[in-house]
Amino acid sequence: MEAQNAIVLNDLSGYLGSDHPGERLEEELSHQEFSLPRADSGKDAWLFLAAGFVIEALVWGFPFSFGVFQEYYSHHELFSSNSSGVAIIGTTATGIMYMSGLILFPAYKKFPHLANNIKWAGLPLMAAGLFAASFAQNVSHLVITQGAIYALGGCIIYYPTLLYIDEWFVQRKGLAFGIMWAGTGAGGLVIPFVLNGLLQRWGFRTTLRIWATALIILSSPLIYFLRPRIPVSRNPTSQRYVGLGFLKSPSFWLLQLGLVIESLGYFIPSLYLPTFASSLGLSRSVGTLLVALLNAAGVVATVLMGMLCDRFHVTTVILLSTVGATISVFLLWGLSKALPLLIVFAIVYGFFAGGFVSTNAGVLKMVKGEDPTVDMGLLIGIISAARGVGAVASGPLSEALLKGETWKGQAGLGYGSGYGGLIVFTGVTAGLGGVGFLGKRLGWM
Repeated sequence: MEAQNAIVLNDLSGYLGSDHPGERLEEELSHQEFSLPRADSGKDAWLFLAAGFVIEALVWGFPFSFGVFQEYYSHHELFSSNSSGVAIIGTTATGIMYMSGLILFPAYKKFPHLANNIKWAGLPLMAAGLFAASFAQNVSHLVITQGAIYALGGCIIYYPTLLYIDEWFVQRKGLAFGIMWAGTGAGGLVIPFVLNGLLQRWGFRTTLRIWATALIILSSPLIYFLRPRIPVSRNPTSQRYVGLGFLKSPSFWLLQLGLVIESLGYFIPSLYLPTFASSLGLSRSVGTLLVALLNAAGVVATVLMGMLCDRFHVTTVILLSTVGATISVFLLWGLSKALPLLIVFAIVYGFFAGGFVSTNAGVLKMVKGEDPTVDMGLLIGIISAARGVGAVASGPLSEALLKGETWKGQAGLGYGSGYGGLIVFTGVTAGLGGVGFLGKRLGWM
């Protein structure tokens, strides 16, 4: 999942029953004697991190590889005659998982035991969604099953991992979050090739059943290790005052506006590069390679731009990301008509656009610096929801743009391929995502 940055995530420990882990620990020690597992080292900490890495790769790597399914469904006889809405399947999955934090974090705070108990329901729900999708007869069935049901299961199993890693790693927090977040890129690098091979040999029904089975086999032994290090208080203390002043901050909402706009176009290349490559006469394996390269480049960018957010104002990092992503779309994707330039585009766009997610960490740091009492769960939920809104909306928007086949036969290179509208839309939204930097220059922030 996108980096939210370890700088402020230590505040999430208060969501499990007390304001601070130490307070909860003292309360438990008055009832019983026990020794906590070591933080930052030791078998239990590294087992948790290993489990979190794999869960991250499996839960997020699958929807981030949807471009492979997008290309397959668009040419499958069952869906090709009415392929409208295929892109919505993938954006529904990512959108719901992003937006769920807005509900789950407050729920974890109100019901301290919820995170550890409900995580067991996530895996069977994900698998059930994929099994149900294997019986789909139209695109709407896939949106509900492979999109919505899968996403609900994914966020149920994933968000407790994000919550508990803060307890297991204190001094080495940055390293731990970096390793876990690398799971998305690792999954996005490997999973497209696995799915493409299965689809070509067995078709989508068997592929979905195989992947659902693989999820159960690979994830079931790991859920046990996704547990809190510090016991949840049996008598939660009253909640401390939390600041909501950021909700009245124009600078915060300006940055959120930029995030929503950027997200409208962010997912389009990963969804449509396989079908775009196919329109140029390239093989399905090439489309799979492009998605994998895009995801892999994002892993490096997430780490580097996260480090930049520690040293510079968040709007400076936003400018770097938006300029690089915008140029790559208009000059590389728009002018491409062969594989070499497409490969360069996938890497460059994956780096700059993929790095934009790390600016969320800068926003968290900025708000936390202005108000130390800020409700971090609500803040992270709102930021994630903004990303989700863009993800969900990008599905129908991209379908409409592609249906129009803007400039097809009237322009050259990528712009005249029928994907011209998508290319321009992606570039424009990438550029407008930098509205926060403009606001800073104009003195609005």
